[in-house]
Amino acid sequence: MESITHNLTAILIQILCFNYFIYPLNIICTVIFALCSHFLSDALSKLTYHTPEALKKDKFWIIWHVIIYFASTGIFIIFFIPFWLAMLSVNIPDIIDWFILRPIQKKRKRKNQDSDLKKNYLFHQIVDWIRDKLFFWLPDLTYKKYGVITELIMIGILSILIGLYI
Repeated sequence: MESITHNLTAILIQILCFNYFIYPLNIICTVIFALCSHFLSDALSKLTYHTPEALKKDKFWIIWHVIIYFASTGIFIIFFIPFWLAMLSVNIPDIIDWFILRPIQKKRKRKNQDSDLKKNYLFHQIVDWIRDKLFFWLPDLTYKKYGVITELIMIGILSILIGLYI
């Protein structure tokens, strides 16, 4: 899923946790549920147009990502103050994976190019496991441009639900 979908999910989780749990359970549940939602959302990402690599020559891909990046930034800025805990929690897997583990692995591969580094120390292997065990039956729209409709529907539903509670 895109960042905006992760963040909207986390915002809704924090709203629900803070409405239905007392302190400190509301904070603990927000962190745990937001973290878990990241893995669940990413496991469902095959229902969306979410290519694993950048398609810089594809105009549709560029336009879609410009829109998503602006929308994600806007949501982050608008909702940061009340919902920073949930948004940080939901993005921890990506922060660890993209900014810590992948650079370390890249450096190790560069240092020892002859070795067969089969072990992939990436956080998103959990996502692959969830996808393979629970969502193997879903259609794969990863490279289908109409997969943006699924993401837009999710963003719309999450936005409506957040609007009902705010």
